[in-house]
Amino acid sequence: MFVRSTLLLLLLAVPASAQNADGFRPMFNGKNLDGWVNVNCHPGTFYWKDGMLITTGEPTGFLRTQAQYQNFVCEFDWMHQNKEKVGNSGFFVWADPIPAVGTPYTRGIEVQVLVNLNVKDTYTSHGDIFSIHGADCTPDRAHPKGWKRCLPSENLCKVGDWNHYKVTAKDGAIKLEVNGKLVSGVTECNPRKGYLAFESEGAECWFKNVKIKELPSTQLSPKDIADVDNGLVSTFTGLDFTGWKWDKGHETHWTTVGGRIKYDGKSAAEDKHLWTTREFGDVELVVDWRFDPKHATKKKHPVVLPTGEDTKELVEVLDGGNSGIYLRGDLKSQINICCYPVGSGEVTPYRTDKSASPEVRAGVTPKMRADKKVGEWNRFVITLRGDRLSVKLNGQQVIENAHLPGIREKGPIGLQHHGEPIEFMNLFVRELPVKK
Repeated sequence: MFVRSTLLLLLLAVPASAQNADGFRPMFNGKNLDGWVNVNCHPGTFYWKDGMLITTGEPTGFLRTQAQYQNFVCEFDWMHQNKEKVGNSGFFVWADPIPAVGTPYTRGIEVQVLVNLNVKDTYTSHGDIFSIHGADCTPDRAHPKGWKRCLPSENLCKVGDWNHYKVTAKDGAIKLEVNGKLVSGVTECNPRKGYLAFESEGAECWFKNVKIKELPSTQLSPKDIADVDNGLVSTFTGLDFTGWKWDKGHETHWTTVGGRIKYDGKSAAEDKHLWTTREFGDVELVVDWRFDPKHATKKKHPVVLPTGEDTKELVEVLDGGNSGIYLRGDLKSQINICCYPVGSGEVTPYRTDKSASPEVRAGVTPKMRADKKVGEWNRFVITLRGDRLSVKLNGQQVIENAHLPGIREKGPIGLQHHGEPIEFMNLFVRELPVKK
């Protein structure tokens, strides 16, 4: 219902005179970016000017449609502003609504928009098509290195001038025509229905005359459809700390780099944690995080029983550091990030509270250790309703409906200072409706 309603709104937003006899309609209203979602970039990364969609390329990320598409023909013109240097961008097909774990880009099929970068038997600036971040496809021509990537049959792209792309996506197959000629394609794509998006990747690129014609849809199984937007909104611009409480003592310690928040563990602020300016009550929170293996050392930590009790048994682990996610501005309501045998996701202050009931202490103890190796990206999906908490780590349910007695009703979200380096990215929040 959400997708159908959104599509109807988009169609109504386009004047009837703009609906062409050939079935195409413009994908932008000619005034602004209404109907599109800036997923994880600074507000100025994508903008409309002089009849064009322009991306600055900073930070890396993407702008996507509000609606999903299955079968369609999409045409657009593009021109990179780097005439001698490498210019990179792309058009994502059948994409998820938010980025994949540990990357600013979405799972989907990418139609490459690239200039001045050609590596023999690897990739070209002529219109490659390939699957990214967990998507799948079969290239029309086998890649020399066995990659899921179709290299174009010839070079028809022009540097420093406008190029025309015609992308035909139908029944899991994508074909690309560059300046009037078919040059590349893929089949057996998964997903084969999802969002369409333009990519920001380090270079200014212009797009114009973006139009689409939808083709008849076919029956799909759920596994062939990309994830559906559920209202998650980024709390990080990728470039600065807008939306976060800032202290001069944080400078050079809490920093932004490559669309990530990087912390060296040495803030000089009185309150060394990093907090959102907004307060939240019931939320779903997505956070990616990782430790730097360069700082990891072998340490021994106690085994924790399912009851939440520490044992005297010690286990040696590669310890990359310690941090956490604070909920509602409450230092006791901390989702721990660690390398302990018990695993990340535990609510340590509740687990170790001897005055808490056995049910509370057991509830905030992870059901399993779901952490990836030190240096790899992990993803939390944290759901807090009232005083009940659930945590998924890397797709595994480690905490389910745990009771946090006494937690505040509302407060900011915090990234914990623990005196050790850590990185965060893809911080998304969805405010949950209050249950009646």
